[in-house]
Amino acid sequence: MSHCTEQTVTVSRPVSNKAVKGVSKRGLRQIHRNAAGIDVGSTEHYVAVPEDRSDTPVRVFGCTTPDLHAMARWLAECSIDKIAMESTGVYWIPVVQVLEQYGLKVIVVDAHYIKNVPGRKSDVVDCQWIQELHTFGLLRGAFRPDRNIRTLRSYWRHREGLVQSCAQQIHLMHKALEQMNLQLHKVLSDVTGLTGMKIIRAIVDGERNAVELARMKHPLVKSSEEDLVKALTGEYCPEHLFALRHAVELYDVFQTKLGECDREMEKYMATLESKANPKDLGGKRTQKRRKNQAHFDLRKELFRLSGVDLTRIDGIDALTAQTIICECGFDLSAFPTEKHFASWLGLCPNNRITGGRVRNTRTRKVQNRAATALRIAAQSLHRSHSALGAFLRRLKARLGAPKAITAAAHKLARLVYRMLKYGMVYVDKGQDYYEQQHQQRVLKNLAKRAKQMGYQLIRPQTAELVS
Repeated sequence: MSHCTEQTVTVSRPVSNKAVKGVSKRGLRQIHRNAAGIDVGSTEHYVAVPEDRSDTPVRVFGCTTPDLHAMARWLAECSIDKIAMESTGVYWIPVVQVLEQYGLKVIVVDAHYIKNVPGRKSDVVDCQWIQELHTFGLLRGAFRPDRNIRTLRSYWRHREGLVQSCAQQIHLMHKALEQMNLQLHKVLSDVTGLTGMKIIRAIVDGERNAVELARMKHPLVKSSEEDLVKALTGEYCPEHLFALRHAVELYDVFQTKLGECDREMEKYMATLESKANPKDLGGKRTQKRRKNQAHFDLRKELFRLSGVDLTRIDGIDALTAQTIICECGFDLSAFPTEKHFASWLGLCPNNRITGGRVRNTRTRKVQNRAATALRIAAQSLHRSHSALGAFLRRLKARLGAPKAITAAAHKLARLVYRMLKYGMVYVDKGQDYYEQQHQQRVLKNLAKRAKQMGYQLIRPQTAELVS
């Protein structure tokens, strides 16, 4: 009688060299031996240095400027040259400014990368954990443009806040008019235009005659005086007139501050180094200033500082170009390739691979002003007769609006990267050229597929073989 023994056969396969590339065979090693970690707070900062540098390797410093200088001197005494800290609100900004005055190299780390690691119970352990991670080179600093760009960015972000404040007062004007049943926004496309503000100021000054108000319309207004009279007939309640007057006064204040901010920003930009002669700028004509546009020739200034005209790209105007410059700067050497730049903006697929399969390709959720500006610019390409407009419409029909806008913003980001880094000039070849190229690609793929199935693709008009 024979017995059969079951044997388990284990099948293995080698892992490709590409998959194991970069894996350390020696374990973790100390890369930054003179590293310190700082846990930034609103009232006090916890600082940790290597244990062999001081009898008290963890110290607490206040948030005042003398305390920050004392922190920098103590770090210098401990022979520290590299420091890592979390980007906590705006509390880290004065800390970095003081430490950099002492020649210390500081990296600001996104808290998302650190807080994923559990096991920290207090700020003392937190700063020590940051110091340990930075010692082994496990922290990557966030991108920060140079000092000049950061100053320009502060002006531009402050200006953005002023524009938002103006928009809030416009909403309050709409609310007050709607409550008095003055349907001005139904007959005018913009109540803050020339005609709209003239009528609103007359109402605030005491004018109640709808006929007199309607006669204030500009000749280019499409609505008739009869429509304006009907829209301006309502109930002039004192409480709503009070709110309307305050909204108009605050709107004027913010518009005045917006002009002051533009003049200050123009004065600062004039001190920056020139890369091109503004007289060499051609192309688009200088148009009359529109609402919320800069009070100076921003396009010419950006060309002088960067050496390229980003507004040649369809969908990108001077304000969008300024937003991109203020967030990224003129020097994009921190991003080795345009793919790294698109990844930083969060405009490329975030492939999540599990078990050898791509489970999710959604883009990362990032809060980046430059990415937002590029998405808005991409959305404006819907009616453009350019190649980028044709690209957006084709993807919108196939993938839907959200994915198409992201893809078009990704293409805009790549064009911006090439122009800023290599000084390339963008030339639009038009939607006809794009459609022709797309048709040739489709025919080439059809001919290849037909050949695989044993057929040939022939043009019916000329009986020409498609290859």
